[in-house]
Amino acid sequence: MKNTPSDYFWLNLSLLFIGTSGALGKWIDLPPELTIFWRSILAIPFLILFLWATKQSIKTSFQWNTSIVLAGILMGTHWVTYFYSLQWSNVAVGMLSLFTFPVITAFLEPLFFKTKFNKKHIFLGGLTLLGIYFLVPSFELAKTNGPAIALGVFSALCYAVRNILMKKASASNNGSQQMLAQVVIIAFCFSPFLSENAIAISLPFWTALVFLALFTTVIGHSLFLYSLSRFSVTSASIIASVQPLYGILIAYIFLNEIPHWGVYVGGTLIVGAVLVESLSNEKD
Repeated sequence: MKNTPSDYFWLNLSLLFIGTSGALGKWIDLPPELTIFWRSILAIPFLILFLWATKQSIKTSFQWNTSIVLAGILMGTHWVTYFYSLQWSNVAVGMLSLFTFPVITAFLEPLFFKTKFNKKHIFLGGLTLLGIYFLVPSFELAKTNGPAIALGVFSALCYAVRNILMKKASASNNGSQQMLAQVVIIAFCFSPFLSENAIAISLPFWTALVFLALFTTVIGHSLFLYSLSRFSVTSASIIASVQPLYGILIAYIFLNEIPHWGVYVGGTLIVGAVLVESLSNEKD
């Protein structure tokens, strides 16, 4: 399938919105489990309203199967581990650790779809791991950032598998229908973390949660899932390498987070690896 400029526009717009999750996840001072619960609950009415306004089937969203349920669980796990990674380090380290997922996807997609395995991905995988190493410029910082990076990479694994599962479902459901099913599953999974003071949240945090639900989740992820019907999972994931740049820039503007030198080196290697894959993918 030859992609049009419109395909790239919608994919990049989705990445810009999703990129706000880094700054929001770092700034919202709540337990990540509670943040993810409210993110999902608040997204549900927005998605239902959108489906109703565009005359799309809401009922179809709830025709679940094993893949949809598993994708919802993986998405919830991805979100909560990513937010812990952000809270334990900073937006740059958290996002760049997460963005090992394009290379992870490149390794996993041939196994799921039984396509030819590309040996070039071994080199790109090694380059990405080297980039992760540079995220931690000293042993002292490794004691602090090591667990955050490990969680970020685990979050990337969950995200990669979820995207592959959703590629199989993209033919029958659109992005908004898929997201509605997943946020309902996620809200149910994280409901045990509610407590009596779970709604005692300040107005700025409620505002941030609504933004996280509407723009990051409903618009961003719906557009990304739509893009999976236009790109291969690996191509969409690799093009998503621009997202850390969006996220780090947003964190710099709103949180005044200035990355250390290792983040620039590691980030260049990680983004370089996925851009090489993107360019070669366009030639295939």
